[in-house]
Amino acid sequence: MGDPPDDEVILGLGANLGDPLAQLGRAVVALDSVVRIGRVSSVYRTEPVGYRDQPDFYNLVIVGTVRGEPEAVLRAVLEVEGALGRVRTFADAPRTIDIDLLAFGTRVMEVPGLTLPHPRLHQRGFVLHPLAEIAPEWRHPVLGQTARELLSSGAARERVERLGPLYPPPGALAPGRPSG
Repeated sequence: MGDPPDDEVILGLGANLGDPLAQLGRAVVALDSVVRIGRVSSVYRTEPVGYRDQPDFYNLVIVGTVRGEPEAVLRAVLEVEGALGRVRTFADAPRTIDIDLLAFGTRVMEVPGLTLPHPRLHQRGFVLHPLAEIAPEWRHPVLGQTARELLSSGAARERVERLGPLYPPPGALAPGRPSG
């Protein structure tokens, strides 16, 4: 008998304290030990949701594969958050890094501390914009709609601005190269 197949996993990352772009970069590197990263979206700057008296967030989505159970993956993700300085104070608080397990294959589950797919995934522009960029045909296992369809339904109303890739393409910043 062979090994069980890998599951597709979708992670949402956000930061709005310190140097958010650097923190997103460190998180992507650290998550490479947890998830076999396939695609990383552009970075999106978004207005805060919930608690609004805080700086804008910088967000991205990762699609990859993983072997193991969702609870174990969540524990590993939370360890990455802690190693990168995440301190939990109150709901929707400003943060140095936030990593959400958004979806795990087609699993639908609810256990203490983990609901899959993420219960507000379909309402969040800061998730839907980057997800539709890198996985437009991903299908929500409960709602049955693709990421593109969820985004076009207009449920997510917060301001979202695409900034571009987290890492510039090789040679893009070479000395003496024209920028435009």
